[in-house]
Amino acid sequence: MPKIGFEGYTVMRMVLLFALISFLPFNAAMAQPSTDSVYHAQSVDSVVFFDAVSVEAYQVNARLLTIPGSLSVVSGPSLSAGDGTGMTGIVNMLPGVSLQSGTYTTNRLVIRGMGSRTPYNTNRIRSYLNDIPVTGADGISAPEEIDIQGISRIEVVKGPSSALYGSGLGGTLNLYAAVPPEDVINGTIHFGAYHTGKFGVSGAIHRGKTGAYFAFIHMQSDGYRENNTYQRTSLLTTLSRKSPKTTLDFTLLLMNVDAGIPSSTGITLFETNPRAAAPNWLAVGGYKKYTRGMAGLSLGRKLSAHITNRFTVFGKITDSYEKRPFNNLDDITMGAGLRNRLNLHYDKTDWVLGAEWLAEAYHWELDTSDVGINENRENRNQLNVFAMLYYRPVAKLNISLAGAVNLIGYRLTDQYLSNGDQSGTRTFPAVFSPRLGLNYKLSPNGSVYASTGHGFSMPSPEETLLPEGAVNDQIKPEQGWQFEAGMRFNLFNSRLGIDGTLYWIELKDLLVTKRLTEDVFTGANAGHTRHRGMELMINGSLFSYERFPGKLISVVSYTWSWNRFVDFTDDGNVYDGSHLPGIPNQLLSARLQWNTGSFFTVDVTARYTGNQFLDDGNTQQYDGYTVADLKLSAEIPVKCNGRFQIYAGINNLTNTHYASMLVVNARGFSGAEPRYYYPGLPRHFYGGVTYNF
Repeated sequence: MPKIGFEGYTVMRMVLLFALISFLPFNAAMAQPSTDSVYHAQSVDSVVFFDAVSVEAYQVNARLLTIPGSLSVVSGPSLSAGDGTGMTGIVNMLPGVSLQSGTYTTNRLVIRGMGSRTPYNTNRIRSYLNDIPVTGADGISAPEEIDIQGISRIEVVKGPSSALYGSGLGGTLNLYAAVPPEDVINGTIHFGAYHTGKFGVSGAIHRGKTGAYFAFIHMQSDGYRENNTYQRTSLLTTLSRKSPKTTLDFTLLLMNVDAGIPSSTGITLFETNPRAAAPNWLAVGGYKKYTRGMAGLSLGRKLSAHITNRFTVFGKITDSYEKRPFNNLDDITMGAGLRNRLNLHYDKTDWVLGAEWLAEAYHWELDTSDVGINENRENRNQLNVFAMLYYRPVAKLNISLAGAVNLIGYRLTDQYLSNGDQSGTRTFPAVFSPRLGLNYKLSPNGSVYASTGHGFSMPSPEETLLPEGAVNDQIKPEQGWQFEAGMRFNLFNSRLGIDGTLYWIELKDLLVTKRLTEDVFTGANAGHTRHRGMELMINGSLFSYERFPGKLISVVSYTWSWNRFVDFTDDGNVYDGSHLPGIPNQLLSARLQWNTGSFFTVDVTARYTGNQFLDDGNTQQYDGYTVADLKLSAEIPVKCNGRFQIYAGINNLTNTHYASMLVVNARGFSGAEPRYYYPGLPRHFYGGVTYNF
């Protein structure tokens, strides 16, 4: 095992101190017989009460305390903890998870080190919205572009989840749209620095067996940097009709985005003028515009007292145009698919049998000064057939056995034949991913679990292409095995929640995206890597009264990870033993929320991001940094029926100069510096009002 340096001991002491502070008030609070000190679990969702939280991420509706694997959940008021312009701060409170944000349209989600090498988006991780795949057949997804105002719950499965959801070595992010249980209308107006504004209206209507929810939101900003403007208009709506034996659910997401691209910068601009855009992108006024639509219809049917089935049909379309310094990309993606899940529930067993099929057609063309230089059509097909058994030989033990077979194929049709026909196909061999999990309930308030499972990620269609454009029939999917063990405890009358996990991932044939020129990327397999780490999350209620001083809760999460190349040689360079770049060695997040017992709430969050290397050779390192935020809000009841909330906040209280996103193995072209850095925002203010009626 590696040694932990001074920095590691310092952060670990911070974790232990925070846990001790969270624990100390409990005995005193519990000794007070006053009914004012009784804590109601439903009053503050920010604290996780494992036995009360139901989740669906393991393909069955179950209590979190009984799940045989690692899973994090965010719901309720925790979703409104940030400034409301994105989910970065919310997701980053979870251990083992890092959502880096360079701009509103440039983000990267990393789970347990998986996905850190993807240049400008999220790969190796699957995303779903109401059981509809957000991830495309190319493995790319952008779940963070779905406005947080329309989401009621986020569930994150960490580590290889191929036996649960198909190709997704890093894990799975499941989003669930808000479904208020009563009729309600919400109006929101938000203002922030850099002429940022957000205007939204959402609501729910119920008529008999039918309910409808919608969230219509417009957001715009001039941006902190040059060439950084952003506009997004979105509509998320759900319709649901329920009867004793049948449920019918419809989900629709529509979105239009127009965003400037400042791109990453080199060290000189990052240090001297972080507001500057990359000169080549600024010179052409680079931007990206796209319109996206996604819809799904799900039919749930209770076939008998023990058998239910849920069938989903979905479709997606994205029409995009990107103006770039080296060429312009005009592309459109259309996809459709089916997903079916059959559940059989008995006293001691639960069976899940299912399949998911996704087909996509991707047409793209490149031009320079309105002169076409390339045009291709790609067809992509994915089929995932899975089965799971949950067996409870005794009441306290839950055994999970799962397996999935995945079939994936690509076909490239070259429609620009001036440089020869480079059409080709690539059908990958079937991949079988098994999984075994155990959960043992030690008491009504605590359990331990362990699991081992196989996962894989396919190369994206672009990674299967050689630099000249032909299909590379030698590239292979990356595959790995994960071993994890953990515990969940809910103690002191639900005043303290602890969730801790140790994991070990052995990964072979790591997929490496190599940038050959400014606009030419290719993929390669990079041998054997090893990921090891520890995750800890502590939720505490420091005190709870109906009146002043009200309620004070704390949330702290800590991640320590050790990720190295075991066997990797690239272009004659041997990187055996080097740290994997783009993965912080430590992450520490802490949050205090104080509700005064009347109408006033104070939210303070802080996040430490540890050191990380920028290249495979570990010649460049980016030092750790801490960012803290403050939010104040007041909720005022309105006599005529409703609630009025006003809020204000400061992000980056200490005005820390930091990079909010890093590009791994960046290269400089034509004598320019490698552009590793996306500058984070300095200290800035925001505020807004929400009316609920």
